[in-house]
Amino acid sequence: MEWSGVSSAVTRIGEQLIQEAKYIRGVKDQVERLHRELQWMQSFLLDADTRRSADERIHLWISQVKNLASDAEDVIDTYALKRNGGNLSRYACIFREGRRLHNVRSEIEGIITKVSDLTRQLQTYGVKGLSNGAEGSSSSADHQRRRPFPHIIEDNIVGLDDDIKKLVSVLVDDDDDKISDSNCKVVSICGMGGLGKTTLAKMLYHHSQVRNHFDHLAWIFVSQQFQRRKLWEDILSSFQIMEKEDKKKRDEELAEKLYNFLKEKKCLVILDDIWSTEAWDSIKVAFPLRETTSTKLLLTSRSKEVVSHADRRGHMHELQLLNDEQSWELLFQKIAFLDQRDYSAHGYDPRMEELGKRMVKHCAGLPLAIIVLGGILCKRKSLHDWQIVCENVKSYLRKGKDQGIVDVFKPSYDDLPTYIRPCFLYLSHFPEDYEIQTDRLIKLWIAEGLISIKHDEDGGETLEDVGECYLIELVERYMIQSEKRDVIGRIKTCRIHDVIRDGCLLKAKQENFFHIIDHSDAYPLVNNYSSALTIDHKISRVAAHQHLLVQCIKNPHLRSLLFFPKFFPDEMFERYLPQLKVEYDDEVSCNIIILPIIMLVMLFVILPAINGTWTHILNNFKLLRVLDFEGEDNFGGCKLSDDLGNLIHLRFLSLRNFSFLSSKLPSCLGNLKCLQTLDLRLHYIDYRTAEYSKVHVPNVIWKLRQLRHLYLPEYPRRKPRLRLNTLVHLQTLVNFNMKNCYVADLLRLINLRELEIVWISGAYLAFEKHLIKNPQIITSKHLRCLSFQSNCGFGFMDPTYLIHFFANCASICELRLSWVIMSKLPQHHHFPLDMAYVSLKGIQLEVDPMPTLEKLPNLRILSLDGNAFTGKKMVCSARGFPKLDSLSLKGLHNLEEWKVDEGAMLDLRHLEISYCGELKKLPDGLKFIATLQQLKIVGMPKTFQDKLVPGGEDFHIVQHVSSIISEHIQDSEYSLYKLLLAKKLKPVTSVVSSALSFFDQT
Repeated sequence: MEWSGVSSAVTRIGEQLIQEAKYIRGVKDQVERLHRELQWMQSFLLDADTRRSADERIHLWISQVKNLASDAEDVIDTYALKRNGGNLSRYACIFREGRRLHNVRSEIEGIITKVSDLTRQLQTYGVKGLSNGAEGSSSSADHQRRRPFPHIIEDNIVGLDDDIKKLVSVLVDDDDDKISDSNCKVVSICGMGGLGKTTLAKMLYHHSQVRNHFDHLAWIFVSQQFQRRKLWEDILSSFQIMEKEDKKKRDEELAEKLYNFLKEKKCLVILDDIWSTEAWDSIKVAFPLRETTSTKLLLTSRSKEVVSHADRRGHMHELQLLNDEQSWELLFQKIAFLDQRDYSAHGYDPRMEELGKRMVKHCAGLPLAIIVLGGILCKRKSLHDWQIVCENVKSYLRKGKDQGIVDVFKPSYDDLPTYIRPCFLYLSHFPEDYEIQTDRLIKLWIAEGLISIKHDEDGGETLEDVGECYLIELVERYMIQSEKRDVIGRIKTCRIHDVIRDGCLLKAKQENFFHIIDHSDAYPLVNNYSSALTIDHKISRVAAHQHLLVQCIKNPHLRSLLFFPKFFPDEMFERYLPQLKVEYDDEVSCNIIILPIIMLVMLFVILPAINGTWTHILNNFKLLRVLDFEGEDNFGGCKLSDDLGNLIHLRFLSLRNFSFLSSKLPSCLGNLKCLQTLDLRLHYIDYRTAEYSKVHVPNVIWKLRQLRHLYLPEYPRRKPRLRLNTLVHLQTLVNFNMKNCYVADLLRLINLRELEIVWISGAYLAFEKHLIKNPQIITSKHLRCLSFQSNCGFGFMDPTYLIHFFANCASICELRLSWVIMSKLPQHHHFPLDMAYVSLKGIQLEVDPMPTLEKLPNLRILSLDGNAFTGKKMVCSARGFPKLDSLSLKGLHNLEEWKVDEGAMLDLRHLEISYCGELKKLPDGLKFIATLQQLKIVGMPKTFQDKLVPGGEDFHIVQHVSSIISEHIQDSEYSLYKLLLAKKLKPVTSVVSSALSFFDQT
C-alpha cells in the first residue's frame, strides 16, 4: 500500500499556507481551519503507512485525500497569483479583491466539507484496515512467496566463483590458535535486490569447507516481518537443543541459553534478508559478539547501513552486477537453451542469439532479471516469438511469471522511510541511463517541497544537508548507484539501475506522480498543432524526454516542467529551411542566393515558432514551481519574454546553455520572489559576428531574498552593477564579477559554500579599492569551494590576494585557478589545512609550486594544466604529499626535468602525464611508490613512450604499475592543442553552427 504521495502533499500544503500568509489576508480563518484538518489527516496517514492493506476502498480513499490536498494547493496558489497581478484603479481593485476573497473562501469551505465527508466515509462503509493494526494480506502473501529454502540450490549460477572462494576463506579463517577478540565475527553480503545474495549464502551454507569447519549451522529467513522470539527458537531448533521447557521461558532466558551455546560451540548462523538496524538491535542480545568465540554470523541485506551497524569491524562483501559476457552466459547456457535439440526441432534460427543479446542488455547485469527473461524465452521456440518479446521486453520483465522486476523493487521501496519515497520516485523523471548531477537533484527536491522546511531550522542543518542524507541513504539501500565522488567523498553523480528505474516508473505512474513525454507521445505532436496531449489535471509534473510542441500540453495545474532534449533542436531548424539542391560556380553566388533565404526563414518561421512556445509556457502554466532545461546549446529566440514575471511561484529556474539574439534580460525577474535556484548561465549572440557577447542583467537580483543558489552569466555587461547584499541565504555564487558586482557584498553572504569569481583584467583595482576600506573579504565559515577564472584574456593576481580570501575560510577544501596569471603561490601555511583538491590551469607560475603544495597535509588530488608552471624543473621532496592520491601534469610545455625523491607521494595511485613535450623521462623516484596503480601517458613524444615498454630504458621505473595507458598523437594534433590552449577558443551556438552547416552542404 502506498501512502507517500498523500503524506508529501499534506506536508507541503501545511508549509505553503504558512509561507504565503501575506497572500491570503481576508481568508485567514478558513486557511487555518483547512490547515488543521490536513494536519490531522497527515498524522492519520503517517500512522497508517506502517499497515499496508489490500482493501480497495482504502486505496480509493487515499486517492481522494491526495486530490483534495492538491485542490487546496491550487486554490491558494491561484489566489496568490491573482493578488500579485493587475494594475487597476483603486476602486476597481477593491471590487475585484472582494470578489476574489468571496470565491476563494467558498472554495476552501468546499474542500473542508469534502475532507469531513471523507472522514465519515471511513465509518459509513466499515473501513477498518487502518485502525485495527492488522497486517495486510497482500504483504503476508509477498512474504511467504519470497521465502527461500536453503535445501534448494539454484542450478543457474554464473559469476559467483570468486565470491564463494573469498567468503569461504573469511568464514573458516579462525582456528583455535588464532582466537581473539579482534577476529571477524560478522560476515555480510549486501547489494540490490535480485543480485544473488541469498543464492550466494546458500552456496556457502552447503560448501564442504564450511560444513567441515563448523559444528552447527542454522539458516534463518528474517525478512521485514519477523518475530524476535520465534527467530531465536528457530536457531535453537536448528541446533536441535530446543526443549519443551524453553517454550515457557521468558525472552531474556531464551536469549541467554542461545548466547551461551553460541559462545561455547563453533556455530555458523545465517540471517538471510535482514532489513533494518532496529531489527538487528532487537535480536543481537542473543549473539556473543564481544566474547572470545569461534561462532560466526553471516548476514544478507539490501542495506549497507544495516551490515555496518551490526559490526563495524566485520567483513562486508558487496556483490557486483554481471558483465555482458556473464549475462549472456546465464541467459544462453543456463536458461534459454537448456535443450538445444528442442530448439532445433522447432526451427532454431541463429538470429535468435542476436535478439537474445539485445534483450539481455535491458537486464543491465541483474541476475534475477536475466532469469525472468530466460524463463519467458524458453517457452517461446520460434524467431517470431522472440521478436515479439524483444519489441516489448520491459513489459514482459514486469509481468514475469513467479517473480517479475516488480517483485525485486517492491520490498525495497516498501521499506523506504515515508519521507524518502517521493524523493526516490522523483528519480524516474530522468531518462534511462542518465547520469544525474546530485547537487542539481537536491535543488530540485527542495524546490518541489519534497524536503521538509523543519529540517532547515534543526541545529543549523540546511535543506541541502538533509537532501544529501537522503541521497546517501538511497545509495546505502542500493536503490541508486553512486558514479562519481568528490575529494571528501560526497556523491557528485549517480544513476538508477534500469530494473529499479522500471519499478520506480511503474510506482510513480500508479501514484500520478508525473507524466513522461517520450517518443510515443512526442511523435504525433511534433508536426501537429491541433493535437492535444491529455494529461490528468491531478498530475502536476511533466518531464519531456523527446522534443514536442509545448502548445499541445493542456494542463494549467502543472507545477514542474523539465525538458531534457534541446528547446529547439537542430532537426527542427533544418526542417524549416528549404532543401535546396543547387550547384553554384562560386561562393559569392551561393551567398547572394542562400543567405537571404535563411534569414527570411529565421525571421518569419523559426523565431515566431520559438516565441509562441515561450508565450504558451509563461501564460498557461502560471503555477509552475520548477522550469528546468537540461538540453545543451538551446536557442531561445529573440529575447526572454516579460511574461516570465507571471511565474511568481517559481522555486527553480534554469536557463543554462540558452542563447538569445537580444542581450537584455527582463526586469520582471525581480517578481520571482520565491526563487531558490536561479541559473542565468546563458549567452547573447551578436548576429553581426555570430559570437557570444555580453549579457545585460537588470539590477533586480537583490529582490530575490529566498535565493540559495545563483549562477550569473559568464559574460555580463559592466552596467548596471548588481546588488547581492540582501541574499543572506545564498550558498552557491558562480561567475561573481568584481566589475559587475560589489566586492563588499561578499561580507553579507554568511552562508556561502561555493564561490566562483570571474577574475578579469583590471579586477584587482576593484579588489584593492575594497581592501583599503576593509581587509576582510568573506565571513562565511561554511565556504568549501573557491574558484578564480579569467574568461576574457588573462587576469593578473598577486599572491597576497589569495591570502585575503583564505584568512577567514578555514573550511575551504577545493581551490581552482584558471587563466589567472600569478608568479608564485602563497606559502603553504596560508592555505587552509583541509585543502584536499587543487587545480591550476594556465596561471603561468614561474616558481616551482611543488615545494608549497607538497606541505599541504590533506591534499588528495592535484592537477597542473595548460602552462600552469612555466619553469623547466620540478622537484617533489621526501615525505612530501603524504595523502596525494591523484596527480595530473598536462600541457607543461617548458618542463624538461621532474625529480621525485624517495619517500615522496607514498599514497599516490593515479598519475597522468600529457602533452609535456620537453620532458625527457619519468623520474626514477616513481619506482619507490608501491601504491601506484595507473599511469596514463597521452600526447608525449614517441621516444618518451618507447622507454616505458618492456625492455625499454625506463621500464624498471614502472614495471610494478598494474595499468599503463599510452596514447600517441600526431604532431599536427599536438600543435592544434597548443593553439587552442593559447587562444582559449569558445564554440558558437548550435543554431548558428546548423546554419553554417546547411550553407556548407548546399
